Amino acid sequence: MSQAATEPIHVTDSDHFEKLIADNDVVLVDYYADWCGPCKMLAPTVEELAAESDAAVLKVDIDELQELASEKGIRSVPTIEFYHNGEAADRVVGVQDKADLQAALDELRA
Repeated sequence: MSQAATEPIHVTDSDHFEKLIADNDVVLVDYYADWCGPCKMLAPTVEELAAESDAAVLKVDIDELQELASEKGIRSVPTIEFYHNGEAADRVVGVQDKADLQAALDELRA
């Protein structure tokens, strides 16, 4: 298990994404776009989770990585995906409460 970063990891391409999913037990993926108001509202929460949690927190810019977003079936942003041991575990759409996101991460570790 790799040491989780204390800030979100900006995904650069599909290979980078797959490696991060494979290398970390618990992963939160924030699919966002720079033009998305709700994404901007969610960003500080995602940054706090990255700093406070041992989960890997990934940021995927859907405009920059359209193919990856399309592969993952992302139709609206923000979308948060959770992975556990390399497998997609859960997905929520829209601005989320930090406590709910933390609870989802805790559940994956249980």
